[in-house]
Amino acid sequence: MKAFVCAVVVGLLWLAALSTAKEASPKVQVYSRKPGEFGKPNTFICHVSGFHPPEIKIDLLSNGQEIPGAKQTDLAFEENWHYHLTRHVPFTPSSDAVFACRVTHLGNTKTYTWETDM
Repeated sequence: MKAFVCAVVVGLLWLAALSTAKEASPKVQVYSRKPGEFGKPNTFICHVSGFHPPEIKIDLLSNGQEIPGAKQTDLAFEENWHYHLTRHVPFTPSSDAVFACRVTHLGNTKTYTWETDM
């Protein structure tokens, strides 16, 4: 019985936290693991944070086409019930390619372009 009461209290606290969470647009950071050098293998990273609700889609693009083989971290949340997520993929920068992160949240899609350090 004690375990049941604890479970109910935790459930009610969780619901209360969800009801206080408001919609929040994502903050997006696009970067590479190492400084960008043309022709040198690197990792392309898109970190998305501060968003709510948690439904979100992140695509990593090269010249407008999705880059295959991208991996994504597990969805995580902060104390205020805003979420964060990171997607990354190996890539080799070239002077004729445009790399970008496309984020879709609450039906809004925005594209963020990677700026090389060169």
